[in-house]
Amino acid sequence: MKRHLACLLLVSLVAGAGTARASDATAFQLMKEANRHVGEDAKGKVTQVRSEKSVGSLVPNIWYVVFYDRDATAKATEVKFAAGQKIAVKRPSRILELGSGSYKEIDRANLKIDSNKAIETAVKEPLLANLTVTNTQLWLERAGRDDGSPVWKIRLWAAKVRKPSDTVEIGDLYLSAEDGKVIKNDLKIHRVD
Repeated sequence: MKRHLACLLLVSLVAGAGTARASDATAFQLMKEANRHVGEDAKGKVTQVRSEKSVGSLVPNIWYVVFYDRDATAKATEVKFAAGQKIAVKRPSRILELGSGSYKEIDRANLKIDSNKAIETAVKEPLLANLTVTNTQLWLERAGRDDGSPVWKIRLWAAKVRKPSDTVEIGDLYLSAEDGKVIKNDLKIHRVD
């Protein structure tokens, strides 16, 4: 009987640990999972990965993986995840993206820096040393219409100096998803005053 209870406890602990990891799934893990929920023609053709603003931590909990889908009216299929679980598959109207060329797929061979490493790099930015970064929001896209290199755009929020319970958006950092180097710093830390 004791052995049976110990086995049940062990199984529940392992299952609980797997659930905790799923809620902190990285963008690359979600890209792989999203492939299971799109048609054969869209598989592997990721054009964008983006999150909503994180809540209660630096790691976002809601993510969208967008695929180039030639069968969709606006050439996109979007898979939405919450806490690592698929909650919706849609074919959104992305008319502006068609005109801008951002519907082109990201070359997976160039993806080396995952979302967790991008967040770590962003919060270590020397300009943020004396601030308390509270939230993030991320986008993984091609650098531009004619530049296929993958780039992380990370929007940051920090606690205000005079009223630390309030947060304010302090701008964006752009990192190469190939080597993790900061490409562009568009932070406005004066906003924390």
